[in-house]
Amino acid sequence: MAVAVNVVVMAAGKGTRMKSRLPKVLHRLGGRALLQHVLDTAAALQARRVVVITGHGAEQVEAGVTARASAAALQFVRQEPQLGTGHAVQQAAPLLPDEGVVVVLSGDVPLIQADTLRALIAASAGDKLALLTIAFDDPTGYGRIVRDAGGAVQAIVEQKDASEAQREIKEIYSGIMAAPAKQLKAWLAKLDNQNAQGEYYLTDVVKFAVAQGVAVTAHRITDAAQVAGVNSPLQLAELERAYQLRIARGLLEQGVRLADPARLDVRGELRCAQDVEIDVGCVFTGQVELGEGVRIGPHCVIGNARIAAGAVIHPYTHIEGGTSESDWVEVGAGALIGPYARLRPGAKLGEDVHIGNFVEVKNSTLASGAKANHLAYLGDSQVGARVNYGAGSITANYDGANKHRTVIEDDVHIGSNCVLIAPVTIGAGGTVGGGSTITKNTAPGALTVARARQASVPGWTRPSKSSVKKP
Repeated sequence: MAVAVNVVVMAAGKGTRMKSRLPKVLHRLGGRALLQHVLDTAAALQARRVVVITGHGAEQVEAGVTARASAAALQFVRQEPQLGTGHAVQQAAPLLPDEGVVVVLSGDVPLIQADTLRALIAASAGDKLALLTIAFDDPTGYGRIVRDAGGAVQAIVEQKDASEAQREIKEIYSGIMAAPAKQLKAWLAKLDNQNAQGEYYLTDVVKFAVAQGVAVTAHRITDAAQVAGVNSPLQLAELERAYQLRIARGLLEQGVRLADPARLDVRGELRCAQDVEIDVGCVFTGQVELGEGVRIGPHCVIGNARIAAGAVIHPYTHIEGGTSESDWVEVGAGALIGPYARLRPGAKLGEDVHIGNFVEVKNSTLASGAKANHLAYLGDSQVGARVNYGAGSITANYDGANKHRTVIEDDVHIGSNCVLIAPVTIGAGGTVGGGSTITKNTAPGALTVARARQASVPGWTRPSKSSVKKP
């Protein structure tokens, strides 16, 4: 930015209409707290300082958000009691340097875009008061932009203080402004509460600017979602859909094929290569990367995962990688996963691996061509190339105190309903007979069977109810 920028975020409100014990600004949209969206946008502005004004649930709010590395400083101040928007910004004033521009944002207006704020800052140019405005067919409840005959902004009049003529004005103040820091601090010191609500209005700084001869300019936009606030669960749900549709449109513009843009939920960051296809009802959380030609079936939940080119994720698959990149789930090129599969943190699957229905993989690596197609569990395991892992088989990796590792070398065949009790190694090319419980290492190429000898009793008669004596 050509001018130094500091950001003030108002986040002190209780949010009574949310009907929740959770402070309003911590309710989530797209997987992030409302306030976190605003802070991330402030970071995109390369703000030198970000001051968040807290009040209701202050400790919870302050603990519930984080600063991005690109933000120079994140500070909190308390507004107690809450006496209006002007009173809120007064609490932040001592932390603001005199030079540059102050951008005032609201913690419950999450979808404001960095480009819009850059344009607002440019309109301020370091010496003007710039207001972000929009026209609504029904402006009820918003402060009206009052202009003189020449179109210059003269004041913002709040709904309760507006005359009948002023209430007919469609252009409203969004709650977002950019002001020269030194003048803003002086104007804040002049605020009083002589109005219908008995509050200190931040909007009164406009009349002080006009009286002082400081130019007041309005940067008018048309995208209502950018200035939409959240005051109720209904408004949160409506804004969630607007946010998801924005993401869906961006993906479509990149060439991603979405079966239905209205049935997509991205609650983190989704990056897609060319020719990716995503069916309906899918949820993406954390960080997800989809390689070229990946196909995602309907109703999959995928988080913190890297899925390589040509892989197919069949319907109802749940992929849940860990938060650290080393624990992300990795799916190799051409792999087939699901339906109804579950890949947990640390699952690393090579090329052309098959994981079928009701198979769970956790903290395990599977080399190229390995297959576990039905009803199986692989935990803390190293599985070699071309292994065939039978239905109903499990690795018993936990002894009640510690986790142990199972090694299945290349070209092993594990029969159905086997239990491999770790730590154990199955030698390359070996076969484990169905129903076996394996507690010792097996030699390469060996057939290993560990089960009771089968016995049959000829002519055995099953007990019947009539033969059971009553007490």
